[in-house]
Amino acid sequence: MPARFDGKVALVAGGDDAIGRAGALAFARQGATVVVAGPDARNLDATVATIRRAGGRAERVVADVTRGGPEAAERMVAVAVERCGGLDIAFNNVTVTGPARPVAETCETVWTELLAHNLTGVWTSMKHEIAYMKEHRGGVIVNTACNLLSNGLRPGLGAYAASKAALTTLTRAAAGEYISEGIRINAISPGPVDGPVAGPRPAGPGHATADEIADSVVWLCSDESSYVVGHDLVLDRKRAA
Repeated sequence: MPARFDGKVALVAGGDDAIGRAGALAFARQGATVVVAGPDARNLDATVATIRRAGGRAERVVADVTRGGPEAAERMVAVAVERCGGLDIAFNNVTVTGPARPVAETCETVWTELLAHNLTGVWTSMKHEIAYMKEHRGGVIVNTACNLLSNGLRPGLGAYAASKAALTTLTRAAAGEYISEGIRINAISPGPVDGPVAGPRPAGPGHATADEIADSVVWLCSDESSYVVGHDLVLDRKRAA
């Protein structure tokens, strides 16, 4: 049986953290050629090396879509196309929590940086991903939002939650605008996440692992979820408990 993503190219922006790394590995296991992007070259190299040791295909591009602006996002997509021959899947896992501060005590610098990371960086990435996909058979995009809206706001994270709420809205707006172009767009909203683990988990509610989050991203990017459009998938055991 062929793997889900044989012959496809998956771009993981934010591929240098736990969820991004787990997502990149999951795409590679399902046959995709993976391009990991982010500002940390050492972590990106580690992800690429892990994929290649397992027999997968991977490239990396050092690109900070927050500080590098639209040029970094454009380069990220261009590298995927030039080195790997296209772009079928994009997982925009760009997330910064920032310092915990009550709303009235959040300084303008922190507010601006959170919006730049969690909203503007994903927006510029989507602009270039969508532009390519519109011209080439469509594609799938998944953005990483957060579960705070569905699971209750935590004190001190108002600015972070606001930036992610805006991302959920942006995701839904783009999904409606581009589904007719063959581009399917969704988001995930993880709860607390542990690092990747091997073997079975203990029974009962608790934190998800990065591997489990990645499995959900893979499903959203597969043909099995072709009917899911503009959805923000909450991934949180405690929410369901």
